[in-house]
Amino acid sequence: MSITATHAAKGPILTDWRPEDSDFWQSTGKRVANRNLMISVPCLLLAFAVWMVWSVVVARLPAIGFAFTTDQLFLLAALPGLSGATLRIFYSFVIPIFGGRRWTAISTASLLLPALGIGFAVQNPETPYTIFVILALLCGFGGGNFASSMSNINYFFPKAQKGNALAVNAGLGNLGVSVVQFVVPVVITMAVFGAMGGQSQTISGGGELWLQNAGFVWVPFLVIFTLAAWFGMNDLADAKANLSDQLTILKRKHNWIMSFLYIGTFGSFIGYSAGFPLLMRTQFPAVDALHFAFLGPLVGALSRVFTGWISDRFGGGRVTLWAFVAMIFAVVGVIWFLPLAGSEGNFWGFFACFMALFFLTGVGNASTFQMIPVIMRKEIPLLMPHLDKAAALKTAEREAGAIIAFTSAMAAYGAFFIPKSYGTSIAMTGGPAGALWAFAGFYVLCVLVTWVFYTRKGAATPC
Repeated sequence: MSITATHAAKGPILTDWRPEDSDFWQSTGKRVANRNLMISVPCLLLAFAVWMVWSVVVARLPAIGFAFTTDQLFLLAALPGLSGATLRIFYSFVIPIFGGRRWTAISTASLLLPALGIGFAVQNPETPYTIFVILALLCGFGGGNFASSMSNINYFFPKAQKGNALAVNAGLGNLGVSVVQFVVPVVITMAVFGAMGGQSQTISGGGELWLQNAGFVWVPFLVIFTLAAWFGMNDLADAKANLSDQLTILKRKHNWIMSFLYIGTFGSFIGYSAGFPLLMRTQFPAVDALHFAFLGPLVGALSRVFTGWISDRFGGGRVTLWAFVAMIFAVVGVIWFLPLAGSEGNFWGFFACFMALFFLTGVGNASTFQMIPVIMRKEIPLLMPHLDKAAALKTAEREAGAIIAFTSAMAAYGAFFIPKSYGTSIAMTGGPAGALWAFAGFYVLCVLVTWVFYTRKGAATPC
């Protein structure tokens, strides 16, 4: 059967969508789902780039004359995480209300505001700290986009391919963090936009920077992919639901358990990404570490893309458990190589352990998202035995999509707490080791929770 599409003011609405029907999927569904995924990925990549742009900008502000303290700089790196995570709570529920196509276009266009704002603010050395705080909070628009994007893509793919599709969308979208940490240090060294881009700033000690390019460079791409989303994506009629239907997930036990676990995976990835450049710059000032910062998010994003299949094959719960175990050892390794107790530390040992940590967060990101649809397909027939098979499946898909978005909202607070924890630990103890020990303790709890609920023999909901 072919898809029936109506082209009303809302754009193309797909009224016949049956991804679990193999004939439908092969003849029509696969092509449409992949097209929506191909547009979703660059939109999400740009969202992550704008969200995390402060992770690089803050490391260069002192060089062009902004006299902020280390704690203030870590706060600027952390604030996009705070606003982004909070916005994700609201963005978690918007796709069934507004439609995936419409919301992707609107949310991508909203990123123009912080991108342009940063470009203008950094050119004026008299810009007050308060303005930078506001712009950092506005970058949270990019963080919010992840929740709606993942919820949207979840509706398009059949169960057997959800883990991989979500891993591709999230993993390639996460590449925005690596892209911003690679691109910005390059574009701020040249007059990319000529006279239109404004004057350069003189670096203390000599040299020039065009720090405004950190914001301006994303503007043309945001315009292009806003239009691509508006004209190239689809809304699914079956994905419609009112807010009260979606809020039922707040009563689901596994919504809260998976939120806790996803804080340990994605929360770690985005938090480490936000704080990594400034952490390296403060702990190893003799190393020009900004040129290496992009590698951490790159490793984490790619590991998420290419390890989704492992959870589809071996079970998300099992993969999640061992990812957390390995993360504990990786954090201890990071602490071991820090410059503690008067020692110089070992940058390359520190860097290698952080690369392992980023890799493991990507594995855990993919495995935890794979777990959610599996869990809800088992839970809904038990919670709602009156539903027939088709209705139970539709309800499970709707709630899984909402839970995926909600858990991503909770986890995004890691982008605030991890950089802020570094700043607090440094202010109180002189180093970040206290914060890192706290992270290791949290991973121990994640191991226990995963084992009790999902992997031990006799677990109520094995996955």
